[in-house]
Order: sequence, then structure tokens, then C-alpha cells
Amino acid sequence: MTTRTSTTVVVGADGSQGADDAVRWAARLVSGRALELEVLHCLQVPALYYGSGLAGSEVLVEQLRQEGDRIVVKARELALSIDGSLAVRTEVLNTAAPAGLLDRSRRVRMVVVGRSGTGGFAGMLVGATAATVASHADCPVAVVRGRHGESPGVPDGPVVAGVDCTPNSEAAIAVAFEEAAFRGVPLVAVHAWNDVTYDSTAGTARLMPQPESIAPTEERLLAQRLAGWQEKFPDVEVRRALVRDRPQHTLLAESERAQLVVVGSRGRGGFAGMLLGSTSQALIQHASCPVLVVRPESKR
Repeated sequence: MTTRTSTTVVVGADGSQGADDAVRWAARLVSGRALELEVLHCLQVPALYYGSGLAGSEVLVEQLRQEGDRIVVKARELALSIDGSLAVRTEVLNTAAPAGLLDRSRRVRMVVVGRSGTGGFAGMLVGATAATVASHADCPVAVVRGRHGESPGVPDGPVVAGVDCTPNSEAAIAVAFEEAAFRGVPLVAVHAWNDVTYDSTAGTARLMPQPESIAPTEERLLAQRLAGWQEKFPDVEVRRALVRDRPQHTLLAESERAQLVVVGSRGRGGFAGMLLGSTSQALIQHASCPVLVVRPESKR
């Protein structure tokens, strides 16, 4: 990926189906590139957080560590079943999953997590670990989603990029072009605008000019935002999708036929204190394919 010099992609493993899907997806991502994969399992041990004086805590920790060792061995085997030549490291940490993955995010190329973990509730569309890591990580985060019981994403589908025509999306555009180029698939650049925006935290609505007067300007801005990247990746077929709609609506629809959706952490109108914008949140909760959330360079 263009945004980091590290050659390591780290994937969280907890033995759940969602995590297994994430391991396979991460292995495919690394395969054929000069990258290595690190499988990370984090222990959830109450004694670690509330003190070590609990009766039987040492036995509990040892049992959980043995289970963690089993989980990472299985995850490594899953990764090697995708590509037996991969360089795969494993590690079990005595910390909670969000903390362990967030710490790793400071020095790796990408963090990959499953849609939910072993502690997820049935009604949760994305697990707490995935949501926390996507919101706070210092590197790009892939949340591996897919329709229930199906492989994540459409194998021959395009890469979809959300483009909001602000500098905040530049890093996401770069990653989307690189992914499309490596995978040999088209890039669908989605720029969605609406004729009502909200200017403040108070939710003050502002009507924009007539749609027919806005569209040419938005189209020009989209072309300008993509031009340099099209020159850098001339072999990538770019399909522009300029629509009058809320971004999450269009991107969720595109995810039905995509193999990957790439978005910035915050879109147009995002507030400085927001770690994850509404569009990114909607996608990691509801998308039909894996979602890659990319932060601006200045934020990492």
C-alpha cells in the first residue's frame, strides 16, 4: 500500500467464523506482494484488569494462553492454505483485542479484522473490536464483511472508492487505485452529493442550488481529483459514478457487486473531533463486501 513503508499486515484471530474469513482475506491480500502476515490473538483475562489476586487466575490465564496458541496455529494453517509460500508470524498477547490491535496499528501497513468476534451479540452487525479499531487505528483498517454464509465480496467485482472531492479522501483514492491495479479490476469512483447539507452540530439545514447547476461543478471536481491517479495507474479502468444521493446509500448499493470498498475515515462535512464519519460507520456495519477505511496521512 502506498501509505506505509512497513511490510507487515496484521490480522486479528479469535477462532470465530468472522475472524477466519479475515485471515483468509488477509492471506489473499498479502499473496503475490512483498509483504508478510502477522496473526495476532489477544487474551481476554479478567484477572489482568482487576488484579492478580483472584483465586485460580494463574490457571485461567494458562488455559486461555493454550487456547490462544491453538487459535493462532489454526489461523496460520488457514493462511498457508491460501498460499503456502507466505511469511506468517503468530503472537498471543496478554491484552484485550482492541488495545493489542491499536498498538500494532502504529507500526504496520494495515490491520485486518473480522465483522464480529467470539463475544459479539446476535444483533450486532459488526463487533466491538472491529468498530473500535476502525475508529482509532493509526493505519488503514480492513473490516472483512460479506453476506451471511458467503465468501466476502464478489471475486471478480470492481474496487469501489468513495470520493468526496476534498483532500481528506486523497489517501483513500491512492489506496483504491493501488488495489484495483494489483487485482486487475476496474475502479468505480463514487461521488455522491445531496441538495441538502448540514452546517453545524446543531443540524442546521442548508438548501443547495438547483441540481442541474451543481452537477457540472461536481463532475469537474471529481475529474480533477482522479486525474493524477489515472496518469499514475494508466492500466486501471476508471468508471465514474456521480449521483445525487447520500454517500452511504450509493456505496452500500455498490458493495453488493464489489470485492472491496475503500473510503476515507471522515467525509465532507466531518468534524475534526470525529474519528469515524457517518459514511464509514454505515459501511463497516452494513456493507456486503470488505471495507477498507483509510485515514489522511496527516492523521497518522
